[in-house]
Amino acid sequence: MIELHGVGMRYPNGLVALRPTSLAFHKGCFTVLLGPSGAGKSTLLRCLNFLNNPTSGQIVVEGLGKIDFQRKALRQLRRVTGMIFQQHQLITGQSALKNVLVGVLGKYNSFRSLFPLPRHEQEFALECLERVGLLDKALERVDNLSGGEQQRVGIARALAQKPRVILADEPVASLDPTTANSVLCLLHRITKEDSIATVVSLHNVELARKYADRIIGLSEGTVVYDGGPQRLSSEMLRRIYQEKNIKAAVAA
Repeated sequence: MIELHGVGMRYPNGLVALRPTSLAFHKGCFTVLLGPSGAGKSTLLRCLNFLNNPTSGQIVVEGLGKIDFQRKALRQLRRVTGMIFQQHQLITGQSALKNVLVGVLGKYNSFRSLFPLPRHEQEFALECLERVGLLDKALERVDNLSGGEQQRVGIARALAQKPRVILADEPVASLDPTTANSVLCLLHRITKEDSIATVVSLHNVELARKYADRIIGLSEGTVVYDGGPQRLSSEMLRRIYQEKNIKAAVAA
């Protein structure tokens, strides 16, 4: 689905955030990126839709080919890539429905987006809210919703794009354990039902073990583990997190 060939990221100040990395992400696979802060999880995730522009290597997407920095290619990639953020990134003064409709704006030019979207788009946005259990909150302002409900609106917004890929950057970091489990369970189910390639960065090892089909462990910008949760041994966790970070990761 998405292939990375020697993709790396070096910032202008010389900091290497991601060393040359080659990976492939496939349909229907729920992949979790694990590692301490600064390991390269967010950088890798954001390189997948060029929110961070890789400084080396290339990215190839099924049906789109090699992605470059041309505006058309980036627009095509982002149109099929749903992004879910830690802090939700919602328009707080607007309803849940209007926030979900933001997910379809990429299909229209800027002039057309100034007018109400077609009825079928609004109906589909309501279907997306129903899938995440929030149909009854469609007309409620999102700043009146709980943190978990806001994150589910973010998931519905991503679904409105009819994505092939969902990227989620620490989507449960600000949520309590019960809500975090609910959100990840929802994302995992959607991944399977819609055959989406989902990539999620997490700090919590136990959540990763519970929901991941595949875990990619990063340390200092390098992939040090790539495999199933059942093979993630204590020795490997020490390699990913180093001794000083491992207890916090397991307990998070």
